[in-house]
Amino acid sequence: MYQRLDAVVRRYDELTAELAEAANDYERLIRLTKERGELEPLVELYREYRKVEADLTEARQLLATESDPELLAMAKEEVHRLEPRLEQLDEQLKLALLPKDPNDEKDVFVEIRAGVGGEEAALFAADLFRMYSRYAERKGWDVEVLDTTETGLDGFQKIIFRVAGRGAYSRLKYESGVHRVQRVPVTEASGRIHTSAATVAVLPEADEIEVQINPEDLEIDVFRSQGHGGQSVNTTDSAVRITHKPTGIVVTCQDERSQLKNKARALAVLRARLYDLEQSKRQSELTETRRSMVRSGDRSEKIRTYNFPQDRVTDHRINLTLYRLPAIMDGDLDPLIDALVAADQAERLAAAQA
Repeated sequence: MYQRLDAVVRRYDELTAELAEAANDYERLIRLTKERGELEPLVELYREYRKVEADLTEARQLLATESDPELLAMAKEEVHRLEPRLEQLDEQLKLALLPKDPNDEKDVFVEIRAGVGGEEAALFAADLFRMYSRYAERKGWDVEVLDTTETGLDGFQKIIFRVAGRGAYSRLKYESGVHRVQRVPVTEASGRIHTSAATVAVLPEADEIEVQINPEDLEIDVFRSQGHGGQSVNTTDSAVRITHKPTGIVVTCQDERSQLKNKARALAVLRARLYDLEQSKRQSELTETRRSMVRSGDRSEKIRTYNFPQDRVTDHRINLTLYRLPAIMDGDLDPLIDALVAADQAERLAAAQA
């Protein structure tokens, strides 16, 4: 590990020297600055580790050789302070060296679809959309609705939206899967608790370089946008449906009044789905021991239960239960996501050391 870290420091110092020579080359300056910026947090962490290590070695030497009571007491206090800090830095360095998900900084497309439970499932899908919208608002991210299929009680049979903001995928990628709700539906006269479900899919946005689509593989249909209850919300054929013939993937976008905008959005969603399909194929080739249990990508897996009568949210992947359902439904997702990130890191660290 330390040989790798020494190599990172050498590269960082090389970049620092190159930056001084690249003042008149704008493109090179941008590239060097970006690479150096990516290395800087790791280099600073490693340099702190080396300093703490040196200070600890010095304090231990004093304990072994010094006879003055006052100096011995100071050295003992230093050892007690520095030993846990060195262990903490060592763990942080191990985590920092884990391979990073190349998609973490990307924007995402989120698809929420009502599952079992009829109208109550559609209402829950709408609740999940509000939850993620509020979470995005807390993070300063932008939310853009691309396509919806509404139901009679303001629920969603389907809603697709884009979340744009730094690190959106790094946080939301853990949300893919089946979300289950247990509560008394508004349509239930007897007050019985029902169980319903909705599925969530989080797809990293892919650019045209990452996913190239052959126009001959596309079947594009245009039609008049339909709003709540089936009424037309447009007097022109602005809605767009794109079918990718090789995979059978169908994408519809109708929330814009411009056919060109709807087509561009639909193509962006299609690229994300094709990119995700390729990612899933690669992941399925990994052995079971290397496939993450926290984020398996299996969207048929039940990942979380929202129990309203008990004010309880349980994430089944890490056996975490929190009794703060109203706050979570209002977008306070960080306690859940932080725990999932920690579990994912611990799992990957254990695999790397195996």
